[in-house]
Amino acid sequence: MKRSQWMTGVVVLALVAGGAWWWSQRSAQPAVQYRTAPIERGGLQVSVSASGTVNPVTQVSVGTQVSGQVRAVYVDFNTEVKAGQLIAEIDPQTFEYRVSSAQADVNAARAAVAIAVANAASSRANVSRVQSDLAEAQRTHERNLSLVAQGFIAQSEADRTRAVLVSAQESLRAVQALVGVSEAQIQSAQASVAQREAALAQARIDLSRTRITSPVNGIVIKRTVEKGQTVAASLQAPELFVIAQNLSDMQVDASIDEADVGRIQPGLKASFTVDAFPGQTFEGEVRQVRKAATNVSNVVTYVAVVRFANASGRLLPGMTANVRVVTESRESVLKVANAALRVRVPGVEPASAGPADAPAAPASPGRAGRIHLLDAKGQPVAYPVRLGVSDGTATELLVAPGSSEAGVLVEGAQVVTGVTAKASGPRTSGPRMSF
Repeated sequence: MKRSQWMTGVVVLALVAGGAWWWSQRSAQPAVQYRTAPIERGGLQVSVSASGTVNPVTQVSVGTQVSGQVRAVYVDFNTEVKAGQLIAEIDPQTFEYRVSSAQADVNAARAAVAIAVANAASSRANVSRVQSDLAEAQRTHERNLSLVAQGFIAQSEADRTRAVLVSAQESLRAVQALVGVSEAQIQSAQASVAQREAALAQARIDLSRTRITSPVNGIVIKRTVEKGQTVAASLQAPELFVIAQNLSDMQVDASIDEADVGRIQPGLKASFTVDAFPGQTFEGEVRQVRKAATNVSNVVTYVAVVRFANASGRLLPGMTANVRVVTESRESVLKVANAALRVRVPGVEPASAGPADAPAAPASPGRAGRIHLLDAKGQPVAYPVRLGVSDGTATELLVAPGSSEAGVLVEGAQVVTGVTAKASGPRTSGPRMSF
């Protein structure tokens, strides 16, 4: 019994001693702990991220201006074509008949011209005959006037020849008018020929349009027509093919948010990735920022065109690209983690810059911020700082040489990035122990 009681006493004393040591260590821990990170020196790149679509720089939609049934299709997807190459054909029979009809109209109009020319020639011949009759009537009348004056013939004979002379003059005027009518008929017939020839040329053009040819050198990336299909060209030409002119020189049409478009300028370097080639980055350059805005669900975006070389031909039209455009770049600058700029320690404020009556220092560039450094006792001290560009993870510190902060805000200085507080203070009473 004495040995058992002695062992129990030893165990109780050990428990009491251990609990007292644990409680003293817990009470000795500070109430607040700080997470820190060093101020670093290095490069910073400010970028804008967006998504877009890979497209050829030039792609042509090939349609048809005439309606009809597709008689033949000579190309397929991925077929390389040359400018002027026949790629499809529409049944030309209807248009051939229209050409034949227009040709017949031209022939008829030309025959009408020939008839008008013949009538004009006949009218001119009548003019010559009537002029001869008029000259004869003139001579006869003058001779009769002389004979009447000599008394060889009666006055009535002179009056008769005068009437014949007047009638010949009127006949001349009539046939001359007919000549004018014949000339007008010739001009009308010639105008009709020109009209019929224009209709014939239009019919021939429509016939030639039944042969669909490639307008550029390139590759067929889309085909929407099959042999035997009927196409109807009305207010809008139906799309038959899409031909990409050059797949080695392509572009990404990236949608830039309106909040970032002010930082995008032609000439900026850009990089992008596509899901088809994970882990690979492709380089390009911003060539254009289009001013046409797109509003989708009250979200306004603008299109930035990123040109790049696709010499290997791996990137295909329609791929989704995740674009990163570098808008600003800094080399060898002091930078601090963005988490340090969000820390606020209650009761810790930056020191006053000087007496109230001291002249104000000129404002430093950049925006204002605050960071906290730990002093020799491990307590945070707040410092006002000026901030430059940020890449989303770190922000540039703008420290003026000779300023009061220049000796503190140096590379390697530890800044507070987070605060960890204990859940509760020391307990006023220890745990109960029962025997």
